[in-house]
Amino acid sequence: MELTRRRLLSTASFSAAVVGTTPLLDIDRWLAALADAPAEVRPSTCNGCSSHCGMLVHLKGGRVWKVTGHPEHGRSLGRLCARAHGAVSWLYDPDRLAQPLKRDGTRFRPISWDHALDEIAERLKAILARHGPGALFWSHNPRADGVLYGTRFMHALGAPTIVTHNAACNTALTAGFGAVLGRVPEVDLARTRYLLLIGRNYAEGVRTSSSIAMGQALAAGAKVVVVDPRHSATAAIASEWIPIRPGTDLALVLALAHVLITEARYDAAFVREHTTGFEEFRTVALAHTPEWAAVETGISAATIRRVARDLAGAKPHCAVDPSWKGAFGANYLNSTDTARAVACLNALLGNIGAEGGLVFYSGPRLGSPPAARWPAPPRPTVARADGAGVAGEFPLAPAQGVPQHLMRKAAQGKVKAGIVVHHNPIRNFPDPKHMEAGMGALDLLVVIDTHLTETARLAHYILPEPCFLEQEELIEGIPGERATIAMRTQVVPPRFAYTKPLPEIIEGLARRMGIERYFAVSLEELNRARLAPHGVTLEQFRRRGSMLVDPSTPFRYGMRRLETPSGKVEFASERFARAGFNAVPTWVPPKVRPDLADPKAFRLIHGKQAFHSHTATANIPVLLQITKDYGGERIWIHPRRAARLGISDGDLVRVTSPLAAQTVRARVTHRIHPEAAYLPAGYGRTSPYMRTGFGFGISPNDHTVADAEPISGHAMMHEVIVWIEKA
Repeated sequence: MELTRRRLLSTASFSAAVVGTTPLLDIDRWLAALADAPAEVRPSTCNGCSSHCGMLVHLKGGRVWKVTGHPEHGRSLGRLCARAHGAVSWLYDPDRLAQPLKRDGTRFRPISWDHALDEIAERLKAILARHGPGALFWSHNPRADGVLYGTRFMHALGAPTIVTHNAACNTALTAGFGAVLGRVPEVDLARTRYLLLIGRNYAEGVRTSSSIAMGQALAAGAKVVVVDPRHSATAAIASEWIPIRPGTDLALVLALAHVLITEARYDAAFVREHTTGFEEFRTVALAHTPEWAAVETGISAATIRRVARDLAGAKPHCAVDPSWKGAFGANYLNSTDTARAVACLNALLGNIGAEGGLVFYSGPRLGSPPAARWPAPPRPTVARADGAGVAGEFPLAPAQGVPQHLMRKAAQGKVKAGIVVHHNPIRNFPDPKHMEAGMGALDLLVVIDTHLTETARLAHYILPEPCFLEQEELIEGIPGERATIAMRTQVVPPRFAYTKPLPEIIEGLARRMGIERYFAVSLEELNRARLAPHGVTLEQFRRRGSMLVDPSTPFRYGMRRLETPSGKVEFASERFARAGFNAVPTWVPPKVRPDLADPKAFRLIHGKQAFHSHTATANIPVLLQITKDYGGERIWIHPRRAARLGISDGDLVRVTSPLAAQTVRARVTHRIHPEAAYLPAGYGRTSPYMRTGFGFGISPNDHTVADAEPISGHAMMHEVIVWIEKA
């Protein structure tokens, strides 16, 4: 499994580039010669994670040599993280899919595109005729073209169920902040004077523009405080790390609000003019003292009071970060109420719309083709199969959906067909056996991807798309202080003649399904229309790839009408009350807790690493080598707990739960809360068709029960207890 020089040269994808027609025995000599060769630079956007940062791709001899950050992209600002540099090797990955495949018993056999699309369309028609559009779902890791084409295709068929990876990432955040502020804002990071990060990890959940901005804030004297059970890479550069008992962040936030209110340190004028429901929230906050929170969180009452007072001293140029996944994205039973409480705490500081506080950025205006040629399909009238927005199931769940509940419905025979695009829910959601049971019960599963993933292994048809560097995609608009228009351009010709971009696949299916009128405009025409308001031709933009848009009116700080029913900050939510939940965020303990008397019992938590993105990048040799060089796959255990179990750093340990028993090496470190064990989330690939990552490391998803939190339907990714012992 080591990335040796011998393996590098023997890999088919590299041998053609390195050796060519002349045997070359010294890779160092080749690299030196290559450095002097002329380079062509083409713009595109990265696919290493969902940020889609702007990149410049440097080509030598028609092959990718290296990448650098695009300076005119608001998320990269001229810099790229490790994931971007590794992701370009997908282009030459020998494990890529090269042609359409059809399941034949327990194997796959090649099939032509025409036959594949004909058969898929006929099977879809039969399923829709027999079971209705509620029996079909679309699952994707959203990209601009996937959102547009997937939504149009599904709505044209009358099917409403479109789900994403967000239930394992940020749906609690979306639902919680949506209830209080209408949508999720961003921190005016570079100008903040005091930043409280509750589980947020800017240094490893990397977006380079955010890392740059936080560096600017620190250089300007801002105080950055990290509350996290783990001493993350962000904690390492922050002003202070406050370890907290996992799952108790809501108690901390309520106690911080208690201090602000009882000591009259909140912004009373802001609350009076711009909020509703304050008295109801005040009643709850007054009942949750720092002394009470100290028992729940393990953080002293004195520390809680100090943090609250420091926040108040910096208001309104301060923020409690909305996070992304963090402590309240999708991790605990109380995550949605934690997100609501964090939004309310920010409102107490009067920082909504303030410099250095929370701001709502707008995206650039994009054009659209004439409606006569580009009609919108009618919105579906049937209920979603995953229960999102459905009374009696998950009425407040965001539109990103509840995939784990969807698979329960599929296993029960209530869902019959699914199209999975650029996504691997079996590996990225808790309890792969649960997800496999749902996918395996479908009458039709179509997977559109570049690799034969764990999900693709269960497909009836696998349709290969090109690598992100081999295709032109839909132009997207990205919000920001200066908004960005960006485009994934085709940098190199496709390596394989029998791959197709998603728009072509959907257009082909649409013709066969009789809904082609909704796809009468080509991707090229769509992109030309999107650029029209900015006076840039598509040919010009292909050479530029990305541009920062100068707004007609500069960004202005200040409170504006919010996207809530009242237009104000809503400390109390009528929608929550009508759905049977508490109108204001109220203390809810985590669902499970380790038995503190049991020396082997730990809460299992996970988080980001700066050189991997979910499980997608674990099959990239250069990125997996970073893991191996630094023991990045190990499980973190506090020294006090390790000593009781006779575990030393580097020992092989056995991790057991009701769902699985696995072994991995231990990292014994003071950088983890004693009650928790931290396991990075990117490993444990089980598809043998992804040979680099196959069998390396273990995944927390193998131990976590497939469940759905009642409010937003998120997956409660950290609600799992494991038992650890020396192997």
